Amino acid sequence: MKPKRSFASDNNAGVHPRVMEAVAGANDGGHVIAYGDDPYTARAEAAFREHFGEGAEVFFVFGGTGANVLGLQSLTAPHHAVVCAATAHVNVDECGAPEKFTGCKLIALQTADGKLRPAQIEPCLARAGDQHHVQPKVISISQPTELGTVYTVEETRALSAFARERGLLVHMDGARLANAAAYLGATLRELTAEAGVDVLSFGGTKNGMMYGEAVVFFDPQRARDFKFIRKQGTHLPSKMRFISAQFAALLAGGLWLSNAAHANHMARLLAAELARVPQLNLTQKVESNAVFARLPPEHIAAIQKEYFFYVWNEETSEVRLMASFDTTEEDIGELVRVIRQAVG
Repeated sequence: MKPKRSFASDNNAGVHPRVMEAVAGANDGGHVIAYGDDPYTARAEAAFREHFGEGAEVFFVFGGTGANVLGLQSLTAPHHAVVCAATAHVNVDECGAPEKFTGCKLIALQTADGKLRPAQIEPCLARAGDQHHVQPKVISISQPTELGTVYTVEETRALSAFARERGLLVHMDGARLANAAAYLGATLRELTAEAGVDVLSFGGTKNGMMYGEAVVFFDPQRARDFKFIRKQGTHLPSKMRFISAQFAALLAGGLWLSNAAHANHMARLLAAELARVPQLNLTQKVESNAVFARLPPEHIAAIQKEYFFYVWNEETSEVRLMASFDTTEEDIGELVRVIRQAVG
């Protein structure tokens, strides 16, 4: 019997065959110098510069929480604060790691769609210079947001311009940045360096890699001490080539984009099918590979027995369904069949 694919998270998907081949190739290449002084890492760094600009400095780490925490740490001192959306991964799903390891307070703002606007950040700056209050230093945005919505290039530029005018910096949690690029038809550089982002956490795990993320700086001066921050933060991989080889494979030949575009397409297809079920209501625009919907609460457990997924909001019975690079139309048809059968 064919194993069912999960709609709980794109983290649950396997590894793309081309990425797996790259890992095997790095393993077959014999011994190389550890900690990134190897040809695989050099190739991956060159690929990042092709996509993000010649001035981009990239550092590979084990996971997304480490990428976010270390990226924020590089921009802040403990008396600073990080402004983010209340739904942001750094605020909700990292077990307090950003606060613990940066020493900074997170100022979490409520948003209807997960996106921050300059006007709502302005009041957070009222106590600038007051020694009794933390000093906002970084605006952290998720692209796409945790609600699956996408900042346009213009929206990111507006936030970056606002930050510059007030002496702030911009961090982007780009765990699914490829999905945002696929949706907007924009390049990775247009979404980041050219939009005024200072530091990016760039994800690969959710887009076909086995493990590994990257911290990307667009001003080399800000990257000057990051190798020490990464080492102290326990995220310096000794056998870095196995992360580097994956990123090289993902960024070569447009695999990053085709994987993300496919996942986005599957999410739109799922949303279209769910919209035809009278008992369901879609709650967010489908702009990436996430579908949010309200399900009758009495039927959720029965559906989860067949296809596990997460309940996003227990109070409103809102659930999140994630498509992946390997989701098929057959998978979607079977999930919708199970849902229709459960809700009657």
